[in-house]
Amino acid sequence: MVKSADRRSTDESATADTAAPRARAPRVAVIAHRKKTIGGGLDELRKLITGHDVADLLWYEVPKSKKAPKKVRKALEDGADLFFLWGGDGTVQRCVDALAGSDATVAVIPAGTANLLARNLGIPEDLPEAVRIGFKGRRAKMDLGKINGEHFAVMAGVGFDAEMIADADRGLKDRLGRFAYIWTGLRHVGGAVTPMRIKIDGNDWFEGDASCVLVGNVGTVTGGIDVFEDARFDDGWLEVGVSTAEGPIQWARALGRMSAGNAEKSPFVRITRARKVSVKLGTSMAYELDGGARDRAERITVEVVPQAITVCLPDTPA
Repeated sequence: MVKSADRRSTDESATADTAAPRARAPRVAVIAHRKKTIGGGLDELRKLITGHDVADLLWYEVPKSKKAPKKVRKALEDGADLFFLWGGDGTVQRCVDALAGSDATVAVIPAGTANLLARNLGIPEDLPEAVRIGFKGRRAKMDLGKINGEHFAVMAGVGFDAEMIADADRGLKDRLGRFAYIWTGLRHVGGAVTPMRIKIDGNDWFEGDASCVLVGNVGTVTGGIDVFEDARFDDGWLEVGVSTAEGPIQWARALGRMSAGNAEKSPFVRITRARKVSVKLGTSMAYELDGGARDRAERITVEVVPQAITVCLPDTPA
């Protein structure tokens, strides 16, 4: 016969054996653009993170986004599995390019100017809440785009969009914030159109003079405009738009339609979706991805990379 004390001990052991295992504390890496800020800054970020159950904290600060990928790769080698990315869309893009295809999870801290990825994911410009989402929020797989071999999360473009962003990057964002995009946009609406040939999944789709080609992974893109209202970041597709608007009047009409969420109804805009987009330009032009300008090119190839990365999301979908 089993004595009561022995029986109690046996029951407790059985309960302990069948209890759900405690979740392993994450090994956290912070990749921070030190010139960007939100809330109480990086000191508050450190306090908030260490208030959670963390196995280890790897901390990297960079003076510019170009320096971020090297730190990301170092953190991956050291076993980091939860990355807090502090900065704007350019910093996040550099990091997800290095993280694409890994098992790591990404938590975005919107400390930049436009913060388009955070806005599309529903992450608020509230530091404590953004950190909470990183530790406690839902996890979801996210597609990425890939342009000329480099991953992006929000958008890529050539023409008007890229020229506007390149102009804003020349110190204007630091001085004017989001208004820099409006200012540079006004300066470029009179730009000339360029001969282009665009193929969608190997088929001819557009040939003629155009002022802008934009490829989106999400709906809200440059300037906070909802260009692609049907876009989803997890559907395995990219949204593609081409504009033939030329001059201030036509651009005003096109942007008016976009701002109203009716971009496809503009006579100067065509929109479709694709898994692969090829653009041949009549002249070499600069292109952009996630708000970062890149060197000039005569050919642009963009393709979707399905479920390329895991992101942290609010409990309620945006």
